[in-house]
Amino acid sequence: MAIGVWISLFAYFALMVGIGLYAMRTATSTSEDYMLGGRTLSPKVAALSAGASDMSGWLLLGLPGAMFASGLGSAWIGVGLLLGAFFNWLLVAPRLREQTVRYGNAITIPAFLANRFPTRAMSLRVVSAIVIVVFFAIYTASGLVAGGKLFQSAFSGLVSIGGASDYASGVIITLGVVLVYTVVGGFLAVSLTDFVQGCIMMLALVIMPAVVLFGEGGGGFAQASQTLNEVDPTLLSWTDGLTFIGWLSAITWGLGYFGQPHIIVRFMAIRSLKDVPTARNIGMSWMLISMIGAVSLGLFGRAYAVRNGMDIQDPETIFIILANLLFHPLITGFLYAALLAAVMSTISSQLLVASSSLTEDFYRLFLRKQATEKEVVTVGRVSVLLVGVVAAIIASDPNSQVLGLVSNAWAGFGAAFGPVILLSLMWSRTNGTGAIAGMVVGAVTVMIWIALGWNAAFLGGDGIYEIIPGFIASFIAIVLVSRATSDAGEYQHISR
Repeated sequence: MAIGVWISLFAYFALMVGIGLYAMRTATSTSEDYMLGGRTLSPKVAALSAGASDMSGWLLLGLPGAMFASGLGSAWIGVGLLLGAFFNWLLVAPRLREQTVRYGNAITIPAFLANRFPTRAMSLRVVSAIVIVVFFAIYTASGLVAGGKLFQSAFSGLVSIGGASDYASGVIITLGVVLVYTVVGGFLAVSLTDFVQGCIMMLALVIMPAVVLFGEGGGGFAQASQTLNEVDPTLLSWTDGLTFIGWLSAITWGLGYFGQPHIIVRFMAIRSLKDVPTARNIGMSWMLISMIGAVSLGLFGRAYAVRNGMDIQDPETIFIILANLLFHPLITGFLYAALLAAVMSTISSQLLVASSSLTEDFYRLFLRKQATEKEVVTVGRVSVLLVGVVAAIIASDPNSQVLGLVSNAWAGFGAAFGPVILLSLMWSRTNGTGAIAGMVVGAVTVMIWIALGWNAAFLGGDGIYEIIPGFIASFIAIVLVSRATSDAGEYQHISR
């Protein structure tokens, strides 16, 4: 491994830790500072923080891998996500920013739901916190799997911690660096590092497809298209070989956005309501450029591999392989840092949200109601460590697929929280009983669907992606139960 790669990686690690130390000195004195950055995020930081924490290693490993394996048909996932993200910014962001302040200045999603529906406050906080901790442990594990794959593919035999395998060492190193800046700097550190990481990710997804196409051995668009058509003409088709169920399972990924706590918490932290449109425009532009880059990398990466006789055993490692093959070591290290940035930005956000729920919705609610702000911050830091350890255990299997883990966790959050968040913000008749019913029905439907293997469409089978039945069942449950039970008058209208 060339020294240039290590220089770039160590510079990246040092920058992340430095940001964490800066944030520790700036905004960790109170629980609102540690868990929500004092609601002071600028539009650009909020936008890229939401985007970077959303995309994760899926953007540089999972999506290019899916494109490499099955072609443009998999790009419908990206189309669904773009639509979902846009409507999330349009419908949820401004309302959540305003209502979380109006309802008791809530700093976590469970706390907001409890304040919004005070007649069922305790039940809502417990149920929502359980869903958050369980699914975030799985989601965080997907990021650690991506980190493990990077070290396994790129640093084979060069990195070993206590005799552990390359994969296990990668999981440990990835988690270790994230824990340092997250534990030390809290939400502000996570958001600022997300901003830097989002910039790195976008640059990588612009640079790499361009070099794959027009660099040595690339051949340009014409040669790439010819090669892909020779391999399989359906690779360049949006519809050939794609069933309606498969298309529906891909496009409905966008439904998940409304219920992702690590994304929508950025809406709560943005500086002011008037900054939301600016943040939306920045975030959607970043996402569009990054998506096009990831799709191009997977497609043109396959053409490059075929033209140059490369045997790619795991399509999800195409980014890593090409980064090592095509670039100067300093640039290779930068590209590896981009992958780690994608992974770490999501892991840190998820760890912090799970920690916030454990701290605010368990410790402060049941164990120490009168806990001081300093004590709450300390417990939050310990909770980050605990969730990280559990995620590392889940990620210990080197055969885990990033996309599979992400799809399960994404569906779980989308079905459990999506309808509840939308209806609590936009339908005044929603009540606490209906909210609880929706969360439980959504989460349970997703888990049963996965357990029975009915979600195989996303993995190439004939089933239906679990977010579809989960989201629909949750939405119906909220409406029916809210209608069937009394209106407690919990909605607070804005006074003019």
